[in-house]
Amino acid sequence: MFSPAEFPTPTLVSVNGVELEVFETGQENAGNPIVLCHGWPEHAFSWRYQMPALAAAGYHVIVPNQRGYGNSSHPTEVIDYDIEQLSGDLIALLNHYGYEDATFVGHDWGAFVVWGLTLLHPDRVNKVINMALPYQVRTEKPWIEFLEEFLGSDYYFVHFNRQPGVADAVLNENTSRFLHNIFRKNIPPAPPEPGMMMINLARAEAPLGEPLMSDNELAVFVSAFEKTGFMSSINWYRNLDRNWHILADADPIIQKPALMIYGNRDLIPQSENLKEFVPCVDVLSLDCGHWIQQELPEETTRAILKWLERQAAA
Repeated sequence: MFSPAEFPTPTLVSVNGVELEVFETGQENAGNPIVLCHGWPEHAFSWRYQMPALAAAGYHVIVPNQRGYGNSSHPTEVIDYDIEQLSGDLIALLNHYGYEDATFVGHDWGAFVVWGLTLLHPDRVNKVINMALPYQVRTEKPWIEFLEEFLGSDYYFVHFNRQPGVADAVLNENTSRFLHNIFRKNIPPAPPEPGMMMINLARAEAPLGEPLMSDNELAVFVSAFEKTGFMSSINWYRNLDRNWHILADADPIIQKPALMIYGNRDLIPQSENLKEFVPCVDVLSLDCGHWIQQELPEETTRAILKWLERQAAA
């Protein structure tokens, strides 16, 4: 297990009208940047196992708490969390360090942002490594409408949008329990429960599976969300339809070299047509659930480094 005391001390960086809490390692490798983007409900700390190895391999590792998380800014308007703003933060972060482009790594919502960043600003991305969430093809109708039709009003993406504030309040009241219950591994297959998944997790007395991390590690996430609450991070979900409109005019094909890492026990379905939209993609599945880089840290790090080595030699 990882001791939180070993994690780098952050700096606050002013970018794009907000302040981002940024954790760095490998500053001596200036000129070879890699930016790691966390998911929900997470924190830069989710990359704790990959950061030292990437620095040792010669990378300047830059890991922001994205807007709405940790000690980064928490703007109050929902539209402050759309893909233009989230990708704009990453572009401004590159500008801050004086980089033209970088390799971007994303997990979960971080992967959505990295895909979107690459569509909107392809010249600032040299390689893409994403985990858990494959490229999301733009549906015929806006995403929330589409999801509501197929998965119903209790599906948590839909619920977050159609009943704003309801889930946020439940998660805020049960922060420690919710995070303890969601960060699990080796979860046995079970039919979905009725109701809204995230609210169920926040109230569940006995979670399934095994703890993903030690109590000390979990405390980093719990203390961050006890301080911030969940609304600002859930506001990312409330921009899905706005993002659908923003991405309408973007070329939907990503031409950059890409690595897609799935957990083969994840609930997120794997893409059947990834190569159509990301022609230069390599695909890897690891025997784990959703929290890939924390669940199988050594295997994930090894896969990333091997792929980056192959790209460098190509």
